[in-house]
Amino acid sequence: MKVPLSWLAEYVELVEHSPKSVMEQLVRVGLEEESAIGGDIAGPVVVGQVLDFVEEAQSNGKTIRWCQVRVAKDGQLSIDGGEAVRGIVCGARNFEIGDKVVVSLPGSVLPGGFAISARKTYGHVSDGMIASSKELGLGDDHAGILRLHELNLDPEIGSDAIEVLGLGESAAEVNVTPDRGYCLSIRGIAREYSHATGKKFTDPASQVKPLTGQGFALKVLDNSPIHGQPGCTNFALLGVEGINASAPTPSWMKNRLKLAGMRSISIAVDITNYVMLELGQPLHAYDLDKLSGGITVRRAQDKESIETLDGKQRRLHAGDLLICDDSGPIGIAGVMGGARTEVSESTTRVLLEAAVFDPISIARSARRHKLPSEASKRFERGVD
Repeated sequence: MKVPLSWLAEYVELVEHSPKSVMEQLVRVGLEEESAIGGDIAGPVVVGQVLDFVEEAQSNGKTIRWCQVRVAKDGQLSIDGGEAVRGIVCGARNFEIGDKVVVSLPGSVLPGGFAISARKTYGHVSDGMIASSKELGLGDDHAGILRLHELNLDPEIGSDAIEVLGLGESAAEVNVTPDRGYCLSIRGIAREYSHATGKKFTDPASQVKPLTGQGFALKVLDNSPIHGQPGCTNFALLGVEGINASAPTPSWMKNRLKLAGMRSISIAVDITNYVMLELGQPLHAYDLDKLSGGITVRRAQDKESIETLDGKQRRLHAGDLLICDDSGPIGIAGVMGGARTEVSESTTRVLLEAAVFDPISIARSARRHKLPSEASKRFERGVD
């Protein structure tokens, strides 16, 4: 379990804000120390604004932009004591004059040990670098530079971009034994840290409001329980309307997910993963407008199949516990959802699922279909 320290500190006071200290305390309560993560970016990295640029064709066939970028307010020096406007060579072309961007000034170090310095290139001295999401460690998008308005951010020119984007965070990684599945969450780790140090624990689950509303049609049927244990003991659904599934995930959430070992996918998926990491409760989101009728939880029938979110058609086994609507299976319970009801950028209404499934059922389905997932890992160990 990878534990971002700022996230942990929201629910328990830290003796010392360092991965080494956190791991030392967690070892005292039986968890195993692994490694420290993050903290591998160093400034000066600032918010800049593109004032002007000239496109210049090069002999190698490439076209670069010679940019004038403001990195401090008018009349002020930049964070590194240099000029407020810098000339920077940029190979990307996905930005416009007036865009606010992230500028790595000379002396900064980006993830992977990438040191930035003023250097002569394409006939200019480039006094820094305009950074992409990938170069900042925020994701895999290397197609162009990061434009801050795409993250719904409008920070002051010259402000510390590491702070604005939450890039300076670090995490502690601990090994969680199979009998302590509740520690696969910030909640569980915070509780154990509190036991080790005596510091006050604030339970995030106590802040969760009870479900209200008229409800959604639901049946839980299990004619083939394993070892007499029903496949599902708790199941809750919540409809959410008026969402913008194409909206960008906030940078602070992206960074926390990355530090916790998960890749940002989309705002809907990222939110469900964030809740799972915080509380230990896996969630699944269905596109409500793609559902047909109510929801039924049942075992698979002979010759049934489902196309899962990874695009593969899977022949189901009688022991598989399924989530179904009136048209058939829409997910292998606790393992992976189906492609038919996947949330897309055009989704405006979702149905959120939270459940408690039998650990043995989930473990067998995950192994049978070779589909280990973060959700199944938690269900197999028992949801707290």
